[in-house]
Amino acid sequence: MSHVPGYDEDDAHLTVQPWPGRRKNGPVKHRSPNKPRRRRRIVIASVAIIAAAGIAAGVSLYNKSADSAASTGPLPAHLPSTPGSYLGVFVNGVPASYASVAAFTNATGTRPDVVMYYSGWFVPFPAGFATTAANNGAVPLVQMDPDGISVARIASGQYDAYLSSYAEAVRTYRHPVILSFGHEMNGSWYSWGSRHTSPATFVAAWRHIVTLFRVLGARNVTWLWTVNIVNDTQDGRIPPPAPWWPGNSYVNWVGIDGYYLKPTWQFDPLFGPTIAEVHGLTSDPILIAETGVTVAAGQPAKIANVFAGVRLYGLLGFVYFDTKNYEGLDFTISSPAALATFRNGASTYTRPGS
Repeated sequence: MSHVPGYDEDDAHLTVQPWPGRRKNGPVKHRSPNKPRRRRRIVIASVAIIAAAGIAAGVSLYNKSADSAASTGPLPAHLPSTPGSYLGVFVNGVPASYASVAAFTNATGTRPDVVMYYSGWFVPFPAGFATTAANNGAVPLVQMDPDGISVARIASGQYDAYLSSYAEAVRTYRHPVILSFGHEMNGSWYSWGSRHTSPATFVAAWRHIVTLFRVLGARNVTWLWTVNIVNDTQDGRIPPPAPWWPGNSYVNWVGIDGYYLKPTWQFDPLFGPTIAEVHGLTSDPILIAETGVTVAAGQPAKIANVFAGVRLYGLLGFVYFDTKNYEGLDFTISSPAALATFRNGASTYTRPGS
């Protein structure tokens, strides 16, 4: 196990697959891992200062507050790639209900503009949930994963009936949808991933799906190619994602998944190597598609670290995994300090494209 600066030598590279309830077969796998102004005597100057401060506050606080009307309503079908603007969440209960997203909004005082969920094969597109998300200013991010499905058969067109129905539903929906097929394929814990499905087969399936959607006119899709962070694990090193790269013509954004489990873990060593690998493949915008912080890792400091890292690297934003994972690790933001830090970080974001 190689050394990563700032990490504990024995276990600093370990992070765990957080997707709850998805490990159907085999053992659990482990994966890597921002003075008040002095009052002036001249009234006119004071008014000017107050007015300027009001404008600045309006820009800063933007629409992430739960009561801001500017944050509601659908985003454009072709999503803007504005750095530091996408604040997403995964919570239990979606897409069956939007109630847990509303609860997250109430707890954090922020309004997510990305709501992620995991979709098994043959599950139809939930237009009702997507419409509710759009009305709340959010775009659905669908992690479409081929559980127990032959990726080679997807590539050869044997599941085109399902995919065509899905594409038609997305096209009819009209509003933006972020689709990610077979996330974390460079890891070994899924049947479509490393050691189970060849990169060439995965690439062929990815290209086939994207082509089919485009032929059917579902051009309101932002294609998100989601990889796991490149780190060492108990089962070996997670390889760089290059062999699974479908090509610029088939990808709009790149997603990266990684989690904080230790107080010493920091954004740069956690995500930096993978960001560098991605930059070697494409100039596409990057979204941290999954991240979370355990209480043991120090949520307030690490949540601030996520916002700082996104800003430092010029990324689109991040999706927070606000629940427990399948091993019982709890990433839920619950303490007043953590909630305040999240709210403060979100206040620096602007609505995508504004």
